Amino acid sequence: MTKALFFHIVFFILVFTGCSSVKPAVETPPAGAIENAPSRATDFSEQPTWLLGYILPGQLKRAPHSEWYVKGFDSYLYNSETLAELMKISKDGLEIKIVLGTWCPDSRREVPRFMRILDAWAFPETGLTFIGVDNAKISPVEEYEHLEIERVPTFIFYKNNIEAGRIIENPVSSLEQDMLNILTGKQ
Repeated sequence: MTKALFFHIVFFILVFTGCSSVKPAVETPPAGAIENAPSRATDFSEQPTWLLGYILPGQLKRAPHSEWYVKGFDSYLYNSETLAELMKISKDGLEIKIVLGTWCPDSRREVPRFMRILDAWAFPETGLTFIGVDNAKISPVEEYEHLEIERVPTFIFYKNNIEAGRIIENPVSSLEQDMLNILTGKQ
């Protein structure tokens, strides 16, 4: 047998036996694999995910909104010195309205951070009002049109029922510094 013929036979055997598979073309996943598989990422631009009207804070902590809320809340590192200054401010007569769109990336970023600050400040949940809007910034809340919302999120601070200031969309300095500036009249 010539050397060339020998290599052709070996090549033929490797090609036709080396690529064979004993696995079926479509594998059936093991039991329980589908239930435990990660779901596709939620598309918050889809209307069924939107929270509209008055929102309870707990709604943001449940799926699908917990995907962004919990991560943003847990990861935000506020300025401790600024928080110490906030701690000196009385919460009596203070109310905050938070207007957000759960479809809005800015809302999904800033609202959990804002709530982290309020949590550290021990701000009472009873002093908060959450209002969810659609992507046209409309909400089914009766007095909503009087708020004159143009961008979200908008955090509106009231002292004794009088508007003291707003943080609109993005803070100027930081959320906690802007809060301090509004509440101390340095806005």
